[in-house]
Amino acid sequence: MPVHIPDGFVPLQLRPNPYIDACGPLYGRRDGDALCLGLRVERRHCNPAGSCHGGMLTTLADMLLVLGASAQTGLSRYMLTVNLSCDFIAPAAEGAWIEGRLQVLRSTRSLLFCQGSLQADGLPVLRLSGIAKPSGEHEASFTLAHYLGEVAPQRPSGRSSQSSSPA
Repeated sequence: MPVHIPDGFVPLQLRPNPYIDACGPLYGRRDGDALCLGLRVERRHCNPAGSCHGGMLTTLADMLLVLGASAQTGLSRYMLTVNLSCDFIAPAAEGAWIEGRLQVLRSTRSLLFCQGSLQADGLPVLRLSGIAKPSGEHEASFTLAHYLGEVAPQRPSGRSSQSSSPA
């Protein structure tokens, strides 16, 4: 039976990441200049009690922090998690649709201070507070448009993957 995904959400176009690839698929939708992250809770995401595992919710919170901070600030850089604090509010049952939203509270030269939440079928399940650190150079693959597949993927230039392209 196909998994129902709410209107407007598309599978996120992320760099290959064995851990996130196994957890997903993750979905996203544009909310102005911000990312709304989505996931349908499947059996494989659940603990023995039948609700979404706390580790899975924390993984979603971490992805919301780094993807949302990059998209919302327009920095379009790889983000490192410096700190992530999660408060579990309620369980998210198997089959629930989880949406995550992030707010960047303050941006300094080297850190982004954020807060956000995950909701399952409209009810709060997790509150997060985090600090992200931009790393590396601006890169188109870290833009909201790229995450949502709104731009065509770039073709390899034939150079080695370790070479850098001009900004």
